[in-house]
Amino acid sequence: MAQGSLVAPPAPAAFERGRDEAAGTPSRGFWTSAVRRFRRDRISLIALVGLLLIVAISAAAPLISGSILHTDPAQFMRTAGRIATLQPPGPNYPLGTDDVGRDVLTRLLYAGQVSLTVGFLVAAVSLGIGAPMGLTGAYFGGWVDDLINAVVQFMLNIPALFVLIILSIFLTPNVIELALIFGLFFWPGTARQVRAVALSARNRDYVDAARVLGAGNGRIMARHILPNVASVAIVVAGLDMAAAILAESSLSFLGFGVPVPLSSWGNMLSVSQEQFRSAPWLVYPPGIMIFITVLCVFLVSDGLRDALDPRLSV
Repeated sequence: MAQGSLVAPPAPAAFERGRDEAAGTPSRGFWTSAVRRFRRDRISLIALVGLLLIVAISAAAPLISGSILHTDPAQFMRTAGRIATLQPPGPNYPLGTDDVGRDVLTRLLYAGQVSLTVGFLVAAVSLGIGAPMGLTGAYFGGWVDDLINAVVQFMLNIPALFVLIILSIFLTPNVIELALIFGLFFWPGTARQVRAVALSARNRDYVDAARVLGAGNGRIMARHILPNVASVAIVVAGLDMAAAILAESSLSFLGFGVPVPLSSWGNMLSVSQEQFRSAPWLVYPPGIMIFITVLCVFLVSDGLRDALDPRLSV
């Protein structure tokens, strides 16, 4: 087929990569354009900086608490020889102390490690399982697609909240196990979203051109279809991360989340509900951190979706 007879595809970047592969010169135009588009989105950049700052501060919790605050998340603060319970924010305790005398700021920093670990692991599991499943089912179709759809439909029909509560009662999972359990319930949604986009992308002209040039199934899926579903996959991963943080907070609020004595933003909210009127400083810090983190994840995901959409101009 003559090159001039091809109809201009909706995703020219993928077709250009196919021609570059045939010539033996890999193209970086797609990723360069994606980085350039993301850098022009100031709101997403600010959200990314905010998210990275939250991650960095949480990761440095031992250093900050030991070298700057000189506290420990399990340490009981003392004032005038007595345990400083329910102390309001002040010079000695920037965010106050809780009902047993622990420094709220120190616990907030360590809680960020737990909540962010759950969020990132759930997004990784959901994306690592759901994206390949959805892409494979859409590309091959037939019995492969039917089998994957059957598994997805079975998982979606399981009442996740009740199962999570039951597992939390009988298994008492740690942070990693809780994140893996969340991920196993979240990946079907990712698979369905990726499959929907891949079904459209597999019939594009640039995919047919890649087949004519001799590209195999694996190369076509990885180099020509995956960039078209990457924007959707990134958005779904961001939604899964935010949903995991909120789900962990909900389970902790119900008493079935991260096991004590570990602190997460969710169980900090849970244990402070009884002191909402007398000690509001116990409620606002973890609630604000959950809100800011989820908002940053949403904004970054939205910016990455626009940047990774190959249909946008360079």
